[in-house]
Amino acid sequence: MEAIFEVTQRPNFPELLQTHIVLSVVSLLIAIAIAIPVSLAVRNTPLGSAIAINIGNVGRAVPSIAILALALPVLGFGFAPSLLALTLLAIPPILINAATGLKEVSREVVDAARGMGLSEAQILSRIQLPIAMPVIFAGIRTSAVQVVAAATLATFIGGGGLGELIVEGLQRSDTPVLLAGSFTIALLAIATELIFGGLERAFTPKGLRLARKKK
Repeated sequence: MEAIFEVTQRPNFPELLQTHIVLSVVSLLIAIAIAIPVSLAVRNTPLGSAIAINIGNVGRAVPSIAILALALPVLGFGFAPSLLALTLLAIPPILINAATGLKEVSREVVDAARGMGLSEAQILSRIQLPIAMPVIFAGIRTSAVQVVAAATLATFIGGGGLGELIVEGLQRSDTPVLLAGSFTIALLAIATELIFGGLERAFTPKGLRLARKKK
C-alpha cells in the first residue's frame, strides 16, 4: 500500500486525475445537452420515440474502443478526439432512458391535463418530466459511470488521464503503478455511482417514492 500511495504523490498525478475528471464531466454534459432535447422533441410521437430508442440501442452496441478508434482518423490524437468519443459513448444510455421515460407517461394523464387547460409546456414541466425523472436520472447515472471507466482508454489516443498509469504499469510490469491507476479509477466510478444515485432519489417526486415503497 505504501508503494501505491507513493505513486499518488507524483507531481503529475493531480494533472492526470484532473484530465480524467474533465474528460468525463464535459463529455457527460455535452451528451445530456444533446440527448435530453432530442428526447423532449419526440416525446409525443411514438414513431419518433421508437427511432430515438433504436438509435440509442445501436450506439450502445458499439464497443468503447471502437468509438475511440473511429474518432482517431477524424481528429487525430489528443484531448478533442477523446472528448468526441466519450460524448458519443455517453449519449445512448441517456437517450434511451429519457425517451423511454417520457414515452411511458400515461397518455390518459396527459390528455386529462390537456383537457384541464394546461399548456404543453406546463404538461411537460409539471407532469411528464417529474414522472420520467427517475428513469432519466438512471440513464445519466449509467452513462456517467460508463464514461468514467471508458475515459481510461483515452490514453491510447493521447487524451491523457489515469489510463496512463495503467499503461505505464503494464509496460514496466510495475504493480504499484498499475494498482494506483486502477484503484483511483474504481474509486471515481464508485463516487460517481453514489452521487448520481443520490441525485436520482432527490429528484424523484415524493409520490413516486411512496408508490415504490408500497410495491
